[in-house]
Amino acid sequence: MLLDGATLTCAQVASGVPVSIVSLDRAGAAWRTARTLTAPVYGQSTGVGANKDTTVEEGGLDLLRSHAGGAGPLVGEERARAMLVVRLNQLLAGGSGVDPALLPVLAEAINDGFTPPVRTYGAIGTGDLTALATTALCLLGEREWRGPEGRPGPGPRFALSSGDALPFISSGAATLADAALAVHRLRTLMESAVTVAARSFTAVNASAEPLAPAVHEARPQPGQADVAARLRGMLAAEEAVRVQDPYGYRAFAQVHGAAMDALTRAGRVVEVDLNAATENPLFSDELAWHNGNFHAAPVALALDAMRAALVPAAQLSAARLATLMEPAYTGLLPFLGGAQGRSGAMILEYVAQDALAELRLLSAPVAGGTAVISRGTEDHASFATQAARAALRCVEPLEIVLACELVAARRALAQPGSPSEPDRPLDTDLDEARRELSG
Repeated sequence: MLLDGATLTCAQVASGVPVSIVSLDRAGAAWRTARTLTAPVYGQSTGVGANKDTTVEEGGLDLLRSHAGGAGPLVGEERARAMLVVRLNQLLAGGSGVDPALLPVLAEAINDGFTPPVRTYGAIGTGDLTALATTALCLLGEREWRGPEGRPGPGPRFALSSGDALPFISSGAATLADAALAVHRLRTLMESAVTVAARSFTAVNASAEPLAPAVHEARPQPGQADVAARLRGMLAAEEAVRVQDPYGYRAFAQVHGAAMDALTRAGRVVEVDLNAATENPLFSDELAWHNGNFHAAPVALALDAMRAALVPAAQLSAARLATLMEPAYTGLLPFLGGAQGRSGAMILEYVAQDALAELRLLSAPVAGGTAVISRGTEDHASFATQAARAALRCVEPLEIVLACELVAARRALAQPGSPSEPDRPLDTDLDEARRELSG
């Protein structure tokens, strides 16, 4: 995977493939600018936060040591690696002022399977200071990396200078990594959900009339039209057996399409920042520009909307699951049982509703919160970190809801009871369905 500071995608962040650097030119230009400035520069000739007006000399390494103070469990190695990929790509975009000789060392860490021991808690959407300060201490040899097999050990080293300290940690790379992983995984699930819905449509002989081109030309919402076209192509053209089906079928394109639109927008917002110089200060045009590009409000708002949009889509999946339990729609025995009185797939509704409840909790917006810290000099926060973390957590319950529908639709299409099928645990069926959904 070539990193150029301009074209990194969410899917690439999630790919886990080795990386290589296209060019250090933009990083080098920013570094040369940073070395020539004589005016006060935040975080280099001054303290940080409320100490912004205090002159300091060579205080960068103390800054790293003081800020490497996260809490809670270590994030998984995949998330930590994704953070390194994002930060490397951002540094390649230029503007940071970090010594460009650092960048190949970061690429070495990524490719050799080394990740920093990053704690879960320590950021509020204005920069992942604790995570990146911990990374910097690994580079300095003051903290141990996690090696390729997850065990602590020595890894790549780089002698960060005092002037490299704030420029290296002034980034939301960990938040963006979580956001990119979430967007990629959720998109995979939501695309798989169209195939699952097609099975349910077939199992209950749902009408394809709501998917007709004329319907969606009359209301040209892009996600809706795309979902309708995809689903229409999966169904056999048969005469409808009912005038109108429940909303789980009749409004599928509208609800699922809206969620896909929200996912698309979130992906675009995240990918802008994956390739952006969100540095403060920004070294450009031979000057240091003090700014607020580190503030992740666009990401938080986009992820809030995305998580909210997942819930109605999952609710309709649960609604279709309910129709699959109903003889009036399937023509089979209640709960897809193999004989009268058997529970069959009844438990799937409980499992799906449990997961759906979790998904509703995770849909709560973060953008309404704020924080005033550092003696009032930092008086707002986006909480994009929490939005991204919640988005990642949405993957599991959404996958489970869709898996329940998939297992039931398969069972209905197999027509249980002819011959009679005994009741049995469905956990292995759900595990298999989840693997299929996640690609």
